[in-house]
Amino acid sequence: MLATAIALQDVTKEAVHDESCMELASALFHMRNTLEDEDFMKALYMYSAHLASLTTTLVTTTLLTENEINEMMNTIREMESLGKDITNGNN
Repeated sequence: MLATAIALQDVTKEAVHDESCMELASALFHMRNTLEDEDFMKALYMYSAHLASLTTTLVTTTLLTENEINEMMNTIREMESLGKDITNGNN
């Protein structure tokens, strides 16, 4: 359990220090006074979404094996298909 916690901490740190995340953070910092509020909020949202997505990807690959990830993706596809069928009134 401790090893898992340390691995999660490491991948979170990796995501925060990722080159693309750091570039976005730097751009936000340097342009914060030149952007309109709405544009700044959009840029902040993009940064947050990128960081969250990268963190989730790294955490998923840390916690799950490749086979478990494939099974999860197949289940998600099945649920999406079922949801579409229900929404379209096919079931």
